Amino acid sequence: MLTIKKFAAIDIGSNAVRLLISTVTEPDNKPVTFKKTSLVRVPIRLGQDVFTTSNISEQNTERMLDTMKAFKLLMKSHKIEAYRACATSAMRDANNGKAIAKKIDEQCDIDIDIIDGSDEAAIIAATDLHALVDDNKTYLYVDVGGGSTEFTLFSEGKTIESRSFKLGTVRILNNTISDEVWEEAEQWVKAITKPYSRIEMVGSGGNINNIFKSSNKKVGKPLSYFYLSSYYQLLNSLTYEERITELSMNEDRADVIIPATKIYLSAMKWSKAKNVHVPKIGLVDGIIKALYHQSKHSSE
Repeated sequence: MLTIKKFAAIDIGSNAVRLLISTVTEPDNKPVTFKKTSLVRVPIRLGQDVFTTSNISEQNTERMLDTMKAFKLLMKSHKIEAYRACATSAMRDANNGKAIAKKIDEQCDIDIDIIDGSDEAAIIAATDLHALVDDNKTYLYVDVGGGSTEFTLFSEGKTIESRSFKLGTVRILNNTISDEVWEEAEQWVKAITKPYSRIEMVGSGGNINNIFKSSNKKVGKPLSYFYLSSYYQLLNSLTYEERITELSMNEDRADVIIPATKIYLSAMKWSKAKNVHVPKIGLVDGIIKALYHQSKHSSE
């Protein structure tokens, strides 16, 4: 008997808000498959408000309400089984974050979980990362967002340690990150990777996905430190307008991609990783997996 279910995940980030609708197919005596049915991304950039004024503006509150109403209708149209909405760094740090989450619940009937950095790292780590990496190797997983970066060390198929730093692309653009944060992240990465002779890196986030796509590399092939460094130089040699016109970037990608690349390169340097794998997974994928496993557990 074939079972087909649909789940939805909402990621309210510092740079953009995403809705992923995924179809989960369970054939008899065969592995379960997860297919991305629909992915909608709206570049609201809440972090622009929060990291400079500590509040989400009235204008962006209205945009959030409009977006969530649209997401609610899309989820209804797709007849989803269950959903989860998670807000990360920007709403977590906003003085009015909880009030806006309450307003969204009242007006859009969407319940938002404002999660901390460790929750975010745990959800991302719950994706099928083990299916994409070699259990005999050691990996530093780096997820770069607008407000924070999550680092997780995996060795021999197990999670060794995980930590979140307020090292995000929108924060960097707004000059709200102190040298101490960079130093703290550097010391932590160096300390946890020191006992291991060879580290490979896994990168996630919209920026590294964009870089990988532009590299024209085959899926499964990593990007080298040399390639990423050369691409970083190219990005810096172009103006904001040239990155949009010549590299075909969205306007909300063309500025954050430079600080994002700097974070990935820094993490590779600190961990002495020569390559970065780009499996194209993130928070929304982790939410979908968790919802599926919860549904299985509740039906047993």
